[in-house]
Amino acid sequence: MKTLNLKKILLLIILLVCSVAGYSQLTDSLTYYLETAVKNNPTVLQRYNEYQAALQKVPQVGSLPDPQLEIGVFLSPMELISGNQVADIKLMQMFPWFGVIKNAKDEMSLMAKAKFETFRDAKLQVYYDVQRAWFDVYKVRQNIRISEKSIDLLKTIERLTLVKYKSGSINGSTSVSTSRMSTANSPAVSSGSPGMNGMGGSSTGSTVQSANSSPSTSMNVVSGGAGLSDVYQIQIELGDLENNIASLKNEEQVIVARLNSVLNRDLKTQVARVELLPTEPLDILYLSVNDSMFQSNPMLGMYRYEQQSLEARKKMQNKMGLPMVGLGVNYTVINKSEMSTSPMNGQDMIMPMVVLTLPIFRNKYKAMQSESAFLKKASEQNYQATVNGLQTEYYEALQLYNDAQRRMKLYTNQSMLAQKSLDILIKTFSSSRSNLTDLLRFRQQLIDYEFKQVEAITDFNKAEARIKRLIIR
Repeated sequence: MKTLNLKKILLLIILLVCSVAGYSQLTDSLTYYLETAVKNNPTVLQRYNEYQAALQKVPQVGSLPDPQLEIGVFLSPMELISGNQVADIKLMQMFPWFGVIKNAKDEMSLMAKAKFETFRDAKLQVYYDVQRAWFDVYKVRQNIRISEKSIDLLKTIERLTLVKYKSGSINGSTSVSTSRMSTANSPAVSSGSPGMNGMGGSSTGSTVQSANSSPSTSMNVVSGGAGLSDVYQIQIELGDLENNIASLKNEEQVIVARLNSVLNRDLKTQVARVELLPTEPLDILYLSVNDSMFQSNPMLGMYRYEQQSLEARKKMQNKMGLPMVGLGVNYTVINKSEMSTSPMNGQDMIMPMVVLTLPIFRNKYKAMQSESAFLKKASEQNYQATVNGLQTEYYEALQLYNDAQRRMKLYTNQSMLAQKSLDILIKTFSSSRSNLTDLLRFRQQLIDYEFKQVEAITDFNKAEARIKRLIIR
């Protein structure tokens, strides 16, 4: 029974851990951040509200002018033949010329579509900003990982250097003692004549002993000094790497703050995990240059809708120069008069009315049409300038894409070769067949190539995101 309960508890714990891991993966993925940015980014929300506001202009211009109601009451009734006039009521409705309202609705609808294109452009820009920040977080964290791995490698080399230094000191002391013992027991001067031995035997022996012991002592000092300098050199490298890691962590805080700013949340919110960046090449549709490659770009769509709306405005202004027609009715309230003998005494009067405006001052209508023509021409020039800018930006992004793709292959291969060379040097260094300078040089080469490989992967993904930002499929 206890075993069964324990199994249930373990199963619940495993399910809880899996659900937490799944939630973490969901909330820390690039897709999640893209969705969050679109929902929360103030620029995107601003453009969306502007689009909604532009839609509200369509019913405004699509309605007839408000009817006019005039009521006049006589404080003292006006005496007429058929009675006394008490009040006068007029109701009038003006009607623009045929097509004015339709063209006005077309203009506002097209302007709303142009606003929607700016909303799309803001979404794409936010997508691009999130991806760039995400890639930068990946880059700085990979650089921190590489630096920490290099610190571990340097500490390993430091331990090997200390082992070599200590073993070198012991060998040096042994050689000195052996030299001294061999000199003390050496019969070099006893083989000479007794006279010579008596005159200077002790002095000569001392001189020979000194001569034999000095080289070993000096070699020991040099070996010890060289070993210490190697250790100090490694510690200098360690200090530089630790300072580099501290700088990278500060840079990471700035990039995370930039990402949180785009997401419109607290700047100190942590980004828990960054996935490995893909290195798959772009689809061939993004790499084929043709005249229609930017047709789906929202900025070009905005200018197209703007030109169409200006054309509709010009038609509307042309018809605004034609007369407006007003239809109405005039109702006169008449009371009976005791003095009147008319058969119509006290009967109210109803008078239908027609009003016609006379647009005889033509300069303002011509000026409005000229204004629309100039604005349309300016929009066409903006369209062409945007096309030229998109083409230039595309070729720049394509150059960065190809360059990053080439660098990825190069530095992947270079990193592999540098790692193999470093492994060989570490093995030979531990057996005293290579010096520290070569070992540190190849270690620096390896870390440089790994940094450049990460930078190439980041640039590759940024270039892909930039191309997709320009060409909408």
